[in-house]
Amino acid sequence: MIQKLNFFLHFPKTNDIFLWCGNIAQPKTLFRLTISLVICISLNLGFINIASAQASVNHPLNPLTETEITTAVEVLKREKTLSDTAFFPMITLQEPDKKQVLNFTPDQKFSRQVFLQVYERELNKTFTGTVNLNSKTLTSWQEIPHVQPAILPPDYQLVREVVKSDPRWQTAMRKRGIKDFNEVEVTCWSAGILTKAEEKVNHRICRALSYYQGKNWNYYSRPIEGVLVTVDLNKEEVSNFVDNGVIPISQENWDYDIQAFSKLTPPPKPLKIIQPEGKTFKIQGNEITWQGWQFRYLMHPREGLVLYLVKYNDGEKIRPVLYRASLSEMAVPYGDPHPNWSFRNAFDVGEYNIGLLANKLELGQEIPENGVLLNATFANGEGEPYTMPGVIGIYERDNGVLWKHFNYNSQKNYLRRNRELVMNMITTVDNYDYSLNWIFHQDGTLEIENELSGIVLAQGTSDEKQSSNALGRLLAKNIFGVNHQHFFNYRLDLDVDGQNNNVMEMNVNSVPISEKNPLGNTITVEDTLLKTETEAVRDADIKHSREWMIASADKNNHLGVAPAYMLMPGSNTILYAVEGANIREKAGFATHHFWTTKYKSSEMYAGGDYPNQTLPGEGLPKYIADNESLENEDIVVWYTMGITHVPRPEDWPVMPRHQVSFKLMPRGFFKRNPAINLGE
Repeated sequence: MIQKLNFFLHFPKTNDIFLWCGNIAQPKTLFRLTISLVICISLNLGFINIASAQASVNHPLNPLTETEITTAVEVLKREKTLSDTAFFPMITLQEPDKKQVLNFTPDQKFSRQVFLQVYERELNKTFTGTVNLNSKTLTSWQEIPHVQPAILPPDYQLVREVVKSDPRWQTAMRKRGIKDFNEVEVTCWSAGILTKAEEKVNHRICRALSYYQGKNWNYYSRPIEGVLVTVDLNKEEVSNFVDNGVIPISQENWDYDIQAFSKLTPPPKPLKIIQPEGKTFKIQGNEITWQGWQFRYLMHPREGLVLYLVKYNDGEKIRPVLYRASLSEMAVPYGDPHPNWSFRNAFDVGEYNIGLLANKLELGQEIPENGVLLNATFANGEGEPYTMPGVIGIYERDNGVLWKHFNYNSQKNYLRRNRELVMNMITTVDNYDYSLNWIFHQDGTLEIENELSGIVLAQGTSDEKQSSNALGRLLAKNIFGVNHQHFFNYRLDLDVDGQNNNVMEMNVNSVPISEKNPLGNTITVEDTLLKTETEAVRDADIKHSREWMIASADKNNHLGVAPAYMLMPGSNTILYAVEGANIREKAGFATHHFWTTKYKSSEMYAGGDYPNQTLPGEGLPKYIADNESLENEDIVVWYTMGITHVPRPEDWPVMPRHQVSFKLMPRGFFKRNPAINLGE
């Protein structure tokens, strides 16, 4: 039964369950089987289909249902004639006006709208439209000139067909002793840095990489180095072909399932995580409450897991902290100057739609067994809705001591254990896996943690021993790991105790020895108001323990100080590409760690709305060009954190988890430690 259930859960549409069951059961049996499946899903697997739970929860930020997606596509096709090759890179909720959401009451009616992105391949044109579900009308429709939407499955399939049918590619494979082209996997990369000729033509293109799979399944371990194919997706033909010569392909089996190893390390003894009295958090529709926290969430096809209306109940009133928070963009630049590598600067959020690439999670695996799995509803490239089961995990975990003091006089130990609420999604973009975690703490802190795993993007090499090559490190014989970086930019629409906020920078300083500081031990703190958008482009500085405060502009706490939340950086890095480098122009958001803009609903993405084949200077550099005032305003903070990865042999064939994080921590927001009165 469970095996068949797992098989069912991979179907993209819920209707497929009835087609599948109908092939194996008569009506009475089918009814019993359907009931059993529902019970299994509800009780054993921990899945919660939020879309079905929304019916009784009336809110403007409810996720779209399959019916709403179908209706929106039908309205659009009724109003506009689309070609057979048109596809939908993105269909999502058109988020309501912020003021409308903040002023919403449960008995209030509101406009329900859907945003649709359409790409016409034959015309090489991108359109966007908005459908009003209340009136079932197309309320907006416009062409967005000279842009390319994200890479989607139809592009991958077309690239494979075009590349494998090209005589030059076939010759290159035969030169390497490969006769069966079915043993070669072709993957599709966004164009990255364009040549002048490609900019002039302005066609939709893709860079195709080839890997030899052979009889093994981990093809990423056998790159066919030297072969790079550029495909014109509009003309459906190869526009450029490069073969720099034969480089040895690794002959070792780098598969990493249990069957690939003759000796196994015994697993640790079972560790059971149970909550015998049930879970502390509550879910109603897409709203979650836990230990003073209250927030909503949505799965966005581009950004993945997005949080909304994050508030904290301090015991006297419910206070706003964040209106909207999401991973806005990523940039992954590689540090090899060879033309076959220098284009590789992936914008994983905007070029690949990480929400659509979310993994189906499992309890006891990615998510502890005490967790709950939540579903999400999306639309495919044809505009057809489907529900992805278990792509969000939410669970409680223990993380040591929350606070503690041992009283010597009474010999009594005072402490509380630290419970955290984690909301998680994992997305796989080709070889890399990214785990995105929103961690709620009982002391009012919200932590954002990214974990990286998966497979290092390997480069084929003739080397079998580490050479003087400073562009990376040898991972194994004939496998080289290129130096590269990962940058994550988070868009944080903070509303700390309301929409009127200021942003301040806090720097810790030492003081020279003097009469007032005879021992040289003085430590001072300097707070600086960042008044404009250009002033608020800042970098982390460990010499000054630099942090940033987003503070109320019209309220004071009991000490006469504005309540605030601090952005506390974790580990970070700088973008090593030098001034004048193409990637610095395209990924401007990665050139600084901290940005602040005045709120505008149209400014959503740090790398611009359409980073695939985009022109330089889009996104944050353009957003701050008008240098608006930030004093007493509704402001948005953009924080970039990064990892510089010099690969190690221990990162092969699958990389152990690397992580990077930052925190939003209260400062003067509470009168005291908000967890001091936590019951035992």
